[in-house]
Amino acid sequence: MFKNPIAAAVALASVSLGVHAADSAPQPQGFIEGSHATLSSRSMYFENDQREGARSADQRETAEGLLFNFTSGYTPGTVGFGLDVQSMYGIHLGGGIEHHTATTANTFFPTDSDGSSVDNWARGGANVKAKLSKTEVKVGSALAPNLPVLVANDGRLLPQTFSGGTLQSKEIEGLTINAGKLEHQAARASSNWSGLSVAGGTQDSNSFMFAGADYKVTKDLTVQAYHSVLEDFYKQTFLGLIHVFQIADDQTFKTDLRYFDSSSDGKNGQAASGYTFNNNGGYAKHAGEVDNKTWSAMFTYQLGSHSLMVGHQQVNDDGGFVWLNQGNITKNGRAANATNHIEGEGGTSFYLFTDSMIGQFARAGETTNFGQYSYDFTRIGVPGLKAAFAYLNGTNIKATNGGSGLGDSSEWERDMRIDYVFQNGPLKGFGATMRRGNYRSNFDNHGTQSQNTRISDQDQTRLILNYTYAFK
Repeated sequence: MFKNPIAAAVALASVSLGVHAADSAPQPQGFIEGSHATLSSRSMYFENDQREGARSADQRETAEGLLFNFTSGYTPGTVGFGLDVQSMYGIHLGGGIEHHTATTANTFFPTDSDGSSVDNWARGGANVKAKLSKTEVKVGSALAPNLPVLVANDGRLLPQTFSGGTLQSKEIEGLTINAGKLEHQAARASSNWSGLSVAGGTQDSNSFMFAGADYKVTKDLTVQAYHSVLEDFYKQTFLGLIHVFQIADDQTFKTDLRYFDSSSDGKNGQAASGYTFNNNGGYAKHAGEVDNKTWSAMFTYQLGSHSLMVGHQQVNDDGGFVWLNQGNITKNGRAANATNHIEGEGGTSFYLFTDSMIGQFARAGETTNFGQYSYDFTRIGVPGLKAAFAYLNGTNIKATNGGSGLGDSSEWERDMRIDYVFQNGPLKGFGATMRRGNYRSNFDNHGTQSQNTRISDQDQTRLILNYTYAFK
């Protein structure tokens, strides 16, 4: 890999621009002519039932989220300029203090000073952007990357966003280059910005740099390579391959392979206080230090309306998988706890198949087998209706250093979802989703006294109603 992947990507983009600059034409759409705006509404009932442990951690809440997005076109000329604006507003509809948790587990709605949910919260952001030929740069506070090394989360009421700058270049046919630097994040249940960190860290970083590319070798084969650095926490390299084999007109076989190699960076490798990683509550060869290799493979057979997916994932036994996770950081930089963590900074996603509804299946030594069956009801006369059922089983989890039962802990999860979108009539475009997840574990964390807890069994239900209005 390049010693400085950001510089390498920008240099490659610059070379590409040099090839195409001479024949670059003015943007076909103007700032206003090419703009569009939408207002999205999401109503959500969220229930999280802790089957064991403190019942006060149970949640049963309902809320409404409104998300406005304005995306401009580009001004005419060789270099076009534009502006994206985003505004969001959350309203608490139901579930009193007895149904709201003020612990670090709460990532649904911010907590007020008395331990209940706030009545409402709001956040806004904007990006300025520039486009030259097929290369686009965005700088601002409404960024939502969806890349192998960073996935912006949208699993609750309103989406997670980041501040910083990104570059995307498509100058070479079939090749998409992505690069950027991010400095802060605003979580899915927070009106405030926080630094970037990892689970278990109590200090933050204001520098997450990434660069990589997706290359479409053929219409059926795509290869990926990315590198990222969260300063003073970790370095991570990703390699991926996606292939779709067309068996017949209505029959395909998809292969998706992913590999991550993560290691310490800066203060994490020096065991500096606040910069260590708790390895998802599991074992670490070197306490607090990032040291992980994870590979996974997924195979999907699609026949008409039927889709069957099976897969396997292996986390090496030196330490757990690592990704951006601000759950232990508050806006004032202190470690989170039941009284200090009131902003809802947690709630993240990552690019593994096992990032499921409740569990993550990413602890040291963990071997996970998983599968999913989904069906599209269009062919039997119910367009817009889909259903999916998934099961994950993780085994060989290592407990923390010095713990008993190394390698014999396990966890499993069963998920179900049903989606329906009205296709016609006055409710056209209105969507409803029902999700239900059951998680069970016999994993015990035999670490220090502060970590000596059992991973809680959980049942979770989500009912989501979505509608997006596009302004003409």
